[in-house]
Amino acid sequence: MSQHSQFTLLGKRRFLPYFITQALGAFNDNLYKNALLLLIAFSGIIAEEDSALYTNLAAGLFILPFFLFSPIAGQIADKMEKSRLIRSVKLLEVAIMLIAAAGIITNNMLLMMTLLFLMGLQSALFGPVKFALLPQQLHKDELVGGNALVEMGTFLAILGGTITAGLLFDLSAAKYWIAAGVIFFAVLGYFSSRFIPTAEAGDPQLTINWNPLTELVNTLRNARQQRAVYLSIMAISWFWFLGASYLTQFPNLARDHLGGNPQIVTLLLTLFSVGVAAGSLLCEKLSGHKIELGIVPIGSLGMSIFGIDLYFAISSLNISSDLSALAFVQNADHWRMMADIALISLFGGLYVVPLQALIQQRSDEKMRAQTIAANNVMNALFMVGSAAFGIISLVIMKLSIAEYFCVIAIMNIVVVGYVYSQVPEFALRFVIWMLSHTMYRVSHKGIQNIPEEGPVVLVCNHVSYVDALLIAGACPRPIRFVMDRGISEMPGMKWFFRLAKAIPICSPKANSEVYETAFRRIKEELADGQVVCIFPEGKLTQTGEIEPFRAGIERIIAETPVPVIPMALDGLWGSFFSHKDGLALTKTPRRFWSRVGLTVGQPQSPDSISAAGLEDDVRNLLKTNSY
Repeated sequence: MSQHSQFTLLGKRRFLPYFITQALGAFNDNLYKNALLLLIAFSGIIAEEDSALYTNLAAGLFILPFFLFSPIAGQIADKMEKSRLIRSVKLLEVAIMLIAAAGIITNNMLLMMTLLFLMGLQSALFGPVKFALLPQQLHKDELVGGNALVEMGTFLAILGGTITAGLLFDLSAAKYWIAAGVIFFAVLGYFSSRFIPTAEAGDPQLTINWNPLTELVNTLRNARQQRAVYLSIMAISWFWFLGASYLTQFPNLARDHLGGNPQIVTLLLTLFSVGVAAGSLLCEKLSGHKIELGIVPIGSLGMSIFGIDLYFAISSLNISSDLSALAFVQNADHWRMMADIALISLFGGLYVVPLQALIQQRSDEKMRAQTIAANNVMNALFMVGSAAFGIISLVIMKLSIAEYFCVIAIMNIVVVGYVYSQVPEFALRFVIWMLSHTMYRVSHKGIQNIPEEGPVVLVCNHVSYVDALLIAGACPRPIRFVMDRGISEMPGMKWFFRLAKAIPICSPKANSEVYETAFRRIKEELADGQVVCIFPEGKLTQTGEIEPFRAGIERIIAETPVPVIPMALDGLWGSFFSHKDGLALTKTPRRFWSRVGLTVGQPQSPDSISAAGLEDDVRNLLKTNSY
């Protein structure tokens, strides 16, 4: 997969039928929901003074099942074979839409509102299995690309369903077209679901708790057990808070600031949806086909920068006359605002896709769907919270829409800053990603030799002060680096190495306590199943050649027998951070970026480890480098 575009997944049976099924579900949800809102507002079925009540009631009825039934849906998805469950859920959608079509044709508002609740129920049942299926059907290096395609498909389907509802509503005999449409797309979704390959149950022996309230509490409690996963759930929910805040205000923005033409609402929705789709697809390229948390801070920063600029862009506009969408786009005065909306959503896609993939990868396989159910509950809660915050800000506090957008952009900085402070991995990966995409271009071979789990020691030659950062960027697992105490205490980098849980060491003559503490911590980290990396030379090379390996590695393996993997770094000698032509960090950089190679050798049995043998292994790896 790493050599191909994410779009190659659309040619594979293990992904395409699933992709079509979930996109058709999102499309049909929004076709029915928006058609119902149009019928409420414009068909005369209900009194005009009651339209606001029914509009808000409709929104509440659709989202309520996510609170009530997502935890139960998560249990069902963990207990059942997933392709069979998806077919059952899609059959339920067909049945619901058949009844809904009858309500549309007969103008039975009570029946249509009831069926909207049932559509929410069907979506709540589908949500956990929809995302829990991906890690079973995709390889690890396909997970980000798969999530990106799903995110793209979902937002474009929402846009398509919304636009189609408006187009059908404008036709003569609109209610018959809408009724036929929702049935047709439900049947089409069921048909596509029949081609989804089998995906085994995560926990077939699970006993389902059918009490929605107690299971909601249990689901949220279980999600909190893995802090990185839980805070990722909160971060995704914040994305939906922001998204709902923008999308909810687009109609009023068009009416009060952009001339009032309903076409402008569709234009803004299109910009937002296409932006999220583009950002989602960009994730795979920026992440290198792996879950790269380093781009999450980039996404959040972009959302705030362009969210704040949106305030100035809107404030500088003069209200135009009733312009068509085409005339609006042709007016250069509107381009800044349009660009801000598109870029807010693009960076939103960069932000949310790696987080979704992280939840799927790191959650317990037996409880993966339940964890995703907890995510769905929190997403729904935050969307309701966005509505409440909007009322407080716009109605009670009398903020303008532009001011409201500025406030949530500033809030975004505070919220994500808190998340990053609680999960240092985000900040670590951000620094590593920036370094490896600016000053250095890192290529690697044999990275698959590092096991996906379990303790292991990595040994590598030591060329520069950034060796650890570049190795950490290439390795898919967190690494505990053993490094010279002088390097770990470097001004400007000290905070970073502490976040990375680096293990400082020095010679026993310099400080025996630091020396022994380092070995004790190494033993503890390996006992905990972590990856530990050491530089057996004990210092940066002064000549560019490998210095003799010291015997510390032999003591480590004697105390904790685990596999050892030799690695070789090439391309850093002569960089600003190496000792070539003088002390590192004291010379003028000769070039802005360098090509660096990392070669990872085969795991070595702990029974045959020696410092001299590992030194020879690393030298041999350097000879085979061909970057």
